[in-house]
Amino acid sequence: MKIGIIGAGNMGSAFAKRLAAAGHEVSITAQDLSHAEQAASAAGGSVRAVPQGQIAAGADLLILATPYTAAAEALRGAGDVSGKTVIDISNPGKPDFSGLLVGLTSSAAEEIQKAVPGARVVKAFNTIFAQVLGSEPGAAKAQVFYAGDDEAAKEAVRGLIESVGFEAVDAGPLSNARYLEPLAMLNIHLGYIAGRGTGIAPAWVSIA
Repeated sequence: MKIGIIGAGNMGSAFAKRLAAAGHEVSITAQDLSHAEQAASAAGGSVRAVPQGQIAAGADLLILATPYTAAAEALRGAGDVSGKTVIDISNPGKPDFSGLLVGLTSSAAEEIQKAVPGARVVKAFNTIFAQVLGSEPGAAKAQVFYAGDDEAAKEAVRGLIESVGFEAVDAGPLSNARYLEPLAMLNIHLGYIAGRGTGIAPAWVSIA
């Protein structure tokens, strides 16, 4: 699959590494192209750094790996995203992690979809730390929840999740991002505040 990553921070860099290792054709961009070049070099393989306005061209799927507050602008600057499947991984947390900037009646994913209506937004990977994403696939599979309104887009995201060694869990329509984003904030609290570290991820297990 041809995948474009928008953002070259911790998550974007981890995506580049894991996707390349799984055999995907990966391009990455950032507002500062040198950051994308560094991420591409660190990921190895055939990962390419490209200018932001070219990232959507030829991509089967885009991963929006920017902070929520920069997401809509970054996606608008990515070129023609009409009909493109876009994975939103953001969490709209306040700078001091005291709560959410968006919640209850909307979500980051829904607001991004409104801002760029031509794209097909799917929420996914927002409950996964960069440390988990960048690690080697192992016997224990972390669950990745995904939510969206376009079934074809969701199917593409499910395939991507499974291709890099995670368990895909269908979390329903895009509006359910309203639940996934607070779940991610709990995960952040457990990881950073409660001292459990960033090698954790939430999961739903069958008890009976």
